[in-house]
Amino acid sequence: MVAIMPVLVGVWSWVPPVLNVLVIITSLFLVLLVLIQRGKGGGLSGAFGGAGGSSAFGSRAGDLFTRITIIVAAVWVSLIMILIKVLPSGTGG
Repeated sequence: MVAIMPVLVGVWSWVPPVLNVLVIITSLFLVLLVLIQRGKGGGLSGAFGGAGGSSAFGSRAGDLFTRITIIVAAVWVSLIMILIKVLPSGTGG
């Protein structure tokens, strides 16, 4: 593993910053998805002028938002795991 590290540092040094940006963008998108969803209490969609009993995106929007949220959460977890593997370990302490 020690022999692999110099290769990863030189050639793949651009990967951790790109993954960090992707994690931040995915995190913000996931937060927005959760805030848009209408829960049992109406969610924050009602706070922005939406009707409490009806969905602004149609009757099947809850199912669609739920699926999109699950997919985005899975992508977010995958990006975090990849980022953990790509980042070089600390020098000890």
